[in-house]
Amino acid sequence: MATSPLNVHPSFHARSNSLPSSQHPITSQIDENLNRLTASQSASTSSSSIGHQLNRLQDLYDSVDMLLQLPLSQQALAQEQKKKFVEQLLDGSLIILDVCGTATDALLQLEECTQELQSVLRRRRGVEEFANEVRKYLISRKAVRKAVCKALKNLKHMENRVSKDGETGAMISTLKQVQAVTVSVLESLLSFISGSEAESKSSPWSLVSKLMHQKKVTCEEEEQKTNEIANAEATLRFFIKSRSMKHVEHVQNVLENSEMCIQDLDEGLENFFRRLIKARVTVLNILNC
Repeated sequence: MATSPLNVHPSFHARSNSLPSSQHPITSQIDENLNRLTASQSASTSSSSIGHQLNRLQDLYDSVDMLLQLPLSQQALAQEQKKKFVEQLLDGSLIILDVCGTATDALLQLEECTQELQSVLRRRRGVEEFANEVRKYLISRKAVRKAVCKALKNLKHMENRVSKDGETGAMISTLKQVQAVTVSVLESLLSFISGSEAESKSSPWSLVSKLMHQKKVTCEEEEQKTNEIANAEATLRFFIKSRSMKHVEHVQNVLENSEMCIQDLDEGLENFFRRLIKARVTVLNILNC
């Protein structure tokens, strides 16, 4: 996928010893998950790679939840001098929850438009009706980009607000790393959903011609560049220009791939969302004890 100016990852480094190893072996699981997620940020930004990152986030938050159940962890978070940092993390989690909601809404909106387009094609309603649905889809994509841009700005604003002053202790430091890698994965997800303007508008003919000649792209290098959502948009923009229904099968294949991609990302996001809420509730309960 072409590099988007919105697709900027926060700089951080996962530590191999976030908490004393004598405290609990769960800390090594957290470090391992952090290291894997950090390494995956330099990998491709295909739907498959982002899906794997969402799955790893689920594993990470499962480990974090177990860590938060430990008495020593609860004591560390409940200390009066640490409450400022805990509250910052809680504020950040609210922004992350809101961003997850934006991403979910965007995926749902795109899925509904994609399904409607497929329905029109199956009913063979003709060029004009399909063109009308394509216009609705493109308007929806514009709205999605606007919402995604706002969500990315909110993430960046959250990062800038987090205080980096003073010694926060191992527990707070680990939770900050978890939040930082979460932001990074969500930035990748949002940028993938949005797609770059250049990616969705440039060279639509090359995208279409590949499948017109029935050449199935299977090499790893091409798969790593695949953005099924952007491919669908580029194909539909090409249709608006050509007004030709000669390659309906190709359009159907592109829309089906986009729908499957959207559903996979939505499922991964929903599973992560539940774990994030659980972790937030646990921290709130610790503070209210």
